[in-house]
Amino acid sequence: MTISAPNPPLPSPISQRIFSRKELIPPRQDLLWKIERGAVRTFTWSEQGTLITLGYWGTDDVVGYPLSRINPYQIECLTSVEMSLLPAGLWHQAVDSMLLHIQQSEELLSIVHRKPVSMRLWHFLIWLSEKFGREVEQGRLIDLAITHQEIAEVINTTRVSVTRLLQQFEEEGMLLRHQRRLILCLIK
Repeated sequence: MTISAPNPPLPSPISQRIFSRKELIPPRQDLLWKIERGAVRTFTWSEQGTLITLGYWGTDDVVGYPLSRINPYQIECLTSVEMSLLPAGLWHQAVDSMLLHIQQSEELLSIVHRKPVSMRLWHFLIWLSEKFGREVEQGRLIDLAITHQEIAEVINTTRVSVTRLLQQFEEEGMLLRHQRRLILCLIK
């Protein structure tokens, strides 16, 4: 599983906005948002009210309501986020970013269909480490605060299962915990 090289620069922003952690991005059908700094997740809900994570996005990614046909559709800031507005008239200049968005969505979709759950969790952690990670002495640090519940929502399992499997991975030497972050030891 690979994530492509960083996106090429987009046109000069028309305007920028800063959003706080946990803030929802306002719905706009006429623009996309380029993430300059920070991380967001996109999600919806099932008919039963279950949260369904659609993706995790970071610096240089493009997100927005026009990229989805899912309704309801929300974009939530996972950190403080700085975003540039990209109006419809400039979307043609963001084709590479939109292709990367599709590729990352498909990678995540392939992960959530893996079996057993332990494989699904491990591949999701690798995906996170490639997207939001950085090399450290012990392996690859996932530099994003994500709860066991949020992980469970992505991989369609329970928080208890995620906690149990993370403990198992830690006992097997596959990961370490560092200040509420995870380090994947086998990723070099």
